[in-house]
Amino acid sequence: MNAPVSIGVLRQHLIDPEICIRCNTCEETCPVDAITHDDNNYVVKAEVCNGCMACVPPCPTGAIDNWRTVLKADAYSIDEQFTWDVLPEQNTMAVPAEEAAPAASDAAAAEADGIEVDTVRGAVVPPWSAAKPYVNLYTHKTPTTATVVGNYRLTDSATSSDIHHIVLDFGSMPFPVLEGQSIGILPPGAAADGRTHHARQYSIASPRDGERPGYNNVSLTVRRVSRQHGDTIDGVCSNYLCDLKKGDVVNVIGPFGSTFLMPNHPNSHLLMICTGTGSAPMRAMTEYRRRKRLKGATGKLMLFFGARTQEELPYFGPLTNLPKDFIDTTLAFSRTPGQAKRYVQDAMRERGPDVANLLRDDNTYIYVCGLKGMEDGVLQALKDIGERHQLDWEALWAKLKREGRLHLETY
Repeated sequence: MNAPVSIGVLRQHLIDPEICIRCNTCEETCPVDAITHDDNNYVVKAEVCNGCMACVPPCPTGAIDNWRTVLKADAYSIDEQFTWDVLPEQNTMAVPAEEAAPAASDAAAAEADGIEVDTVRGAVVPPWSAAKPYVNLYTHKTPTTATVVGNYRLTDSATSSDIHHIVLDFGSMPFPVLEGQSIGILPPGAAADGRTHHARQYSIASPRDGERPGYNNVSLTVRRVSRQHGDTIDGVCSNYLCDLKKGDVVNVIGPFGSTFLMPNHPNSHLLMICTGTGSAPMRAMTEYRRRKRLKGATGKLMLFFGARTQEELPYFGPLTNLPKDFIDTTLAFSRTPGQAKRYVQDAMRERGPDVANLLRDDNTYIYVCGLKGMEDGVLQALKDIGERHQLDWEALWAKLKREGRLHLETY
């Protein structure tokens, strides 16, 4: 009697193009380089993916957490995935029971193969006291609309850094958000290939009760992208947003994000480190704390904020007018004429003893937001400060991630 022939079944990992906002988090996180992208979609290479799940928790929308059981011989190629506008339905083929489970479909299997799974550098869980967020209420297929009620340039008109504070009002349409969440903006028009533009993601710069307290609105901090490299390259969505006028209507999806959230217990400390438009979530958290200052609360706010020059620093005026007993702010400018370059990590080291005191406190929550290039420098500065003050940084780093107390949002 002949032995049964194994047909080979794969639980294929796929990314939902309807929900994905192309933020690149999954590709940055994947420890085996199984994820790639083109101008249309982010996709997963079936022959490389080991099912380690490292990319799933950081995804702000949940688009990454999709699976289809297929014959290995019929696995969806990346070329096929690049053409998708929607995920294919699950094939109802009969699968023998002994074939139903893939060989390497979870983190344990990946570890058995000697693969480093814990590549996520920040927490993938929210603070224990954070409010429960709503996510994905509106999608590419079913966006909502908001009306522009304010559009203000934040930076000096003499500088090339054109950053705007934009206020969107949702009227009677429910759009609950928390500090640290983001939304997607759908710019009008289409790309060169005729496809409609994908949503662009922007962090919310206003607290949960609105830019104007009690109103159903949110604010964004948007930098106009315009680069000159032989040809002018203009950011599709950033220019669209920066050019909006009062009364204009925009299509919005989201909200997104379930981990980069602030703690709600009043004795928690916030150590915030940002550059440029990475100030958006820090402004939201700071403004919420300012409005909700509780008598007797011991929670501290400490902010390190970097930009090229003072004139290019968003919110410079309002920030410097905040009470010193409310927030401890240190600014770092990297291109001030006649002065040495100074970055946020340099400012952190200068304030090493104060940072170390916060690191020692189990009520401290750390938030980092800005360009991807700042991430290594900030983590190295935290390590150096910890070790200089007799703290075991590796153990502390693991604890901060495990307890939802170190959040990184870089781009």
